[in-house]
Amino acid sequence: MRIAQVAPLYESVPPLLYGGTERVVSYLTEELVRLGHEVTLFASGDSVTSARLIPACERALRLEDRCRDHLAHQVLMLEEVAKRAASFDVIHYHIDYFHYPLSRRQTAPQLTTLHGRLDLPELAPLYLEFRDMPVVSISDAQRAPLPHAAWLETVHHGLPRDLLRFSPEPGRYLAFVGRTAPEKRLDRAIEIARAAGMELRVAAKVDPEDRAYFKTEIEPLLAEPHVRFVGEIAEHEKSELLGGALALLFPIDWPEPFGLVMIEAMACGTPVIAFPHGSVPEVIEPGVTGLLVEDVAAAAAAVEQVRELDRATCRRVFEARFSAERMARDYLALYERMAALRRHPAAQPGLPVSLPAPPVLLSDASH
Repeated sequence: MRIAQVAPLYESVPPLLYGGTERVVSYLTEELVRLGHEVTLFASGDSVTSARLIPACERALRLEDRCRDHLAHQVLMLEEVAKRAASFDVIHYHIDYFHYPLSRRQTAPQLTTLHGRLDLPELAPLYLEFRDMPVVSISDAQRAPLPHAAWLETVHHGLPRDLLRFSPEPGRYLAFVGRTAPEKRLDRAIEIARAAGMELRVAAKVDPEDRAYFKTEIEPLLAEPHVRFVGEIAEHEKSELLGGALALLFPIDWPEPFGLVMIEAMACGTPVIAFPHGSVPEVIEPGVTGLLVEDVAAAAAAVEQVRELDRATCRRVFEARFSAERMARDYLALYERMAALRRHPAAQPGLPVSLPAPPVLLSDASH
C-alpha cells in the first residue's frame, strides 16, 4: 500500500529523548516499510527513517529556539499533505484534530490515531461537530469521555522486538520514567520507594509548563538519600535503567491513555507496580506482568510481592501483545478498510463516514 504518516513537529521521528507519540510513529513507519509497503513520512527534517521523508521544518520545534510561530510549520505541512493526497491509498494522521476541517473536504481515505487525554471539556463539542472523522484509540479506556466520536478500533502501541534487552535477573532498585507532571506522581513514587526501603532511580523530563511544579514540589524530594535523579534519557539508555530495576513504579493519578513505559519495562522483563487508572488494567495483567495497587502502603508491600513474578513471562507477554509487528498489522487491516471504502462506498456500511447527528444535550459539553 501507499501510506502517508503525518507526525507532530514538536519532536523528531524518532525523538532524541522523551516523546511518546513520535516514538510510536517511528516504530509503526519502520515496521510498515519492513513489511514491504511504500511509506511517506511527513515530519521534522531531523527525523531518521527508512521511509520517504517530506520535511515540514528543519528541526524538531522543541529544539528550534529561532521558531516563534509553531503553527506556521503545521499549516505548511498540511498543505503539503493535501497536494500529495491523491498519491496515497490512505493517510494516517497523528496530530490530533488539527487537520479535521481540511480532511473533511477531501476524498482521500484517512484516519487519525488520538494519542493524548480526551477528558478535557473543550473536546466534547469538537467531536460532536467532527463525528465524521474516523479515529483510532490507543486503549479502550481512552474512549470513555467521547463515546460519540467515530471510533474505528483500539490499537495498542507496540515496540520492535529487538529494541530493548531482556534482563533475566531482578535488580536492586525501583525505577520511575516519565514526565515530572503532577498527574504522573513522581512524589508518590518517591514515597513508595522510601516506605519500601529501596533506591529509586528517576529518569524524568521537565516540560516548560511543569517547571514551577517541579521546582516547588519535586526538587526538594530529590535530595532524599534514596533518590537518584538521572534526568531525561535516550532510547539506548532504557535497557540498562529498566532492565536493571526490580520493578517500574507507575503511580499515576490521571486517565492515562496508554503508558508506553509499561511495555518498555515488560520488554526488559521488569514487572510494573501501578495504580489502576486509565489504560493500566488493559496493559498490565495482575500477578503476571505486574501488580495493581490503590495506595502508597499497598504499593510498598507490592515491592516484596513483585519479586515472585517471572521476568521471562513478562517478556513473553510483551512479545505476544505489544510488538511493533502486531501494531502494524492491526493498522494495515484498518488501512485496507478505509481504502476499500473509497473503491466501494456501499460495501462498508460499518465505517463511520456519514453518521447521523446524535441528540445534543446541554450536559454533553461538561463531559
